[in-house]
Amino acid sequence: MSSKQNSTSSTAPTPNQGNGISRAQRIVEEVEVGGRNPEGWQRWVIPVVAFTWSCFQFLLPKVILLETVSVRAIHLAFAISLVYLSYPLLGRRQLKGPLRFLTRRRRIVWFDFLLAGAAAVSALYIVLDYQGLADRQGSPLTRDIVFGIILIVLLLEAARRSLGPALACLATIFILYSFYGPYMPDVIAFKGVSLSRFIGQETMSTEGIYGIPLDVSSTIVFMFVLFGSIMDKAGGGEYFVKIAFSLLGSFRGGPAKAAVVASGLSGMVSGSSVANVVTTGTFTIPLMKSVGYPATKAAAIEVAASTNGQLMPPIMGAAAFIIAEYCNMAYIDVVKAAFVPAVISYCALFYITHLEAGKLGLRGVPRAELPPFWPTLISGMHFLVPLAVIIWQLMVLRHSPELSAFNAILMLGALILIREPILSLRRGESVVSGLNKALVILWQSFVAGGRNMMGIGVAVAAAGIIVGVVTMGLGGLITEVVAIISGGNLIVLLIITAIACLLLGMGLPTTANYIVMASLTAPIIVTLAPDLGLEVHLITAHLFVFFFGILADDTPPVGLAAFAASAIAKSPPIATGVQGFMYDIRTAILPFMFIFNERLLLIGVDSWPLAVWIFVTGCIAMFAFACATQGFFIARNRWYEGIIFLGITFTILNPFAVGDLLHINNPEIVKIIGIAIFGCIWLLQRPRRRAVDVAWAQTR
Repeated sequence: MSSKQNSTSSTAPTPNQGNGISRAQRIVEEVEVGGRNPEGWQRWVIPVVAFTWSCFQFLLPKVILLETVSVRAIHLAFAISLVYLSYPLLGRRQLKGPLRFLTRRRRIVWFDFLLAGAAAVSALYIVLDYQGLADRQGSPLTRDIVFGIILIVLLLEAARRSLGPALACLATIFILYSFYGPYMPDVIAFKGVSLSRFIGQETMSTEGIYGIPLDVSSTIVFMFVLFGSIMDKAGGGEYFVKIAFSLLGSFRGGPAKAAVVASGLSGMVSGSSVANVVTTGTFTIPLMKSVGYPATKAAAIEVAASTNGQLMPPIMGAAAFIIAEYCNMAYIDVVKAAFVPAVISYCALFYITHLEAGKLGLRGVPRAELPPFWPTLISGMHFLVPLAVIIWQLMVLRHSPELSAFNAILMLGALILIREPILSLRRGESVVSGLNKALVILWQSFVAGGRNMMGIGVAVAAAGIIVGVVTMGLGGLITEVVAIISGGNLIVLLIITAIACLLLGMGLPTTANYIVMASLTAPIIVTLAPDLGLEVHLITAHLFVFFFGILADDTPPVGLAAFAASAIAKSPPIATGVQGFMYDIRTAILPFMFIFNERLLLIGVDSWPLAVWIFVTGCIAMFAFACATQGFFIARNRWYEGIIFLGITFTILNPFAVGDLLHINNPEIVKIIGIAIFGCIWLLQRPRRRAVDVAWAQTR
């Protein structure tokens, strides 16, 4: 390493400096819609509401026993009221004069207190008059319709405040279409519905706002988000970053490799791209820059790693639990199906960082500047215990996800209550001081859990409006229209679906994007596939939508994850998003591959040796694809080598199609042929690599 790099590295922040939390909070404020930070007595309003919500949700699996509809309604009431308390009407805008109260961020105005109360009451109306609504199902009173309209309007406004205008506008379009469908052109004409039927479907049944997405959010997602919040506040996120750096930081391009591993570990418990970026990126991006990565590439690597964090078990983002409900399968089976694509995608990104380091001639961080591995690993072993509890209960005991998360939270809370007094005694402080710190951590964790969930709660409820319209008869029409547009061609349908997911994802959070696209296109994929002689399982279609919904987080020109990373790296946001998407192309090809080769999802795979073989060959295929997109293997590619790498990728990931062309019935032989060609290119590039090494040594 040059002296310049050494001097830079010595001043770069390391995981030991612990400055990530405050900086992460500042970045979140920069990239998200402006939220409030009230002063005076009002500073307690939002934390108390969020803490109360978290306590209610935490006690649901074991202590509080309520009807499903009641749980959904209370969940929505907390989420929607918390949004009105947390976000001013006009967000970032600053008005002067008599209307400046609409943009105040240091005070909750009376207007928003009123809206929060009205939203909570309208959300709880289905519980307050549950028996009456059940008795007059299909014949709502004027009062029922009024409360339903209030709920829909306030829900759309809450979605606009917390998530931006995209979801609110999309839901509004579907609402208008449900009423004005008869006046549309014949191709897209819809019979339309009456106001009473619309309100009954959306606000008085479990097929609209109070549907499956809200149920999963209220019973499962909240528990895992709360678990992630406690883990983060207790220092688990920083611990994972330290482990990654101590293990990989000294290798070529080590900070980038550590960023990938750290983001994967953090993604297992966060399930949020932006949260992953601001948690790990505050450490990884400056260190990547310090060893020679350009700012844009450093930020893009973190974006790609953090975006893929939503693929990593056991959380996989909130949408994974909804996939299990939609597909009527155990959550652990969803994890099993997504495991191979998720892990080989991460392995490929890890390899991309290695290729980038090779192209730039980079080296790692000196070992003396990194935390020692074994002491670092031992110092936070207690963070691994709750994760092991979740995995054990989900995979071995087959407990429900909410019960598994409940038990893991109990264990993590107990560990915090034990650890903090011990640390206080080591610092020469009293046990009482340690207990107070532990209680503060738990308080902050429960508050963060509620605040992190309000956007998800509002998103799934607003997306439920769209689902409700589709189930009123619009779904069949959409199937016909999409079938006409695609010409009955599955490939065209998949491309249309992928593009739609990316476009919608520019304005929708991953969960809402998945719900909308799964309702509109996943059934169509399953329906049209048999016409082409291909059987596509429902879980395959849903994972296809899920993968592309995740990729939208770094798709320009929006991509909140890219904006967060660029704020840390001081790089152009659009350029960061473009570079991050280029790194994520490897994830974009996987859904197309597993549609035609479902063994990548371990569907129909019953033996461990075969599963391991599929995983290993999948990694090699993704490495070949990374070499093609990066233009580099062990030396710079020649033009024809890039084409060969793409051929190797297709050969290994879809051996059945290639086998048909070559008249080879055994797909494993086809894979071996692809691997052999991969090895041949390595041999061809070895002389070029030696020449590069000699030239580099001479310039050094």
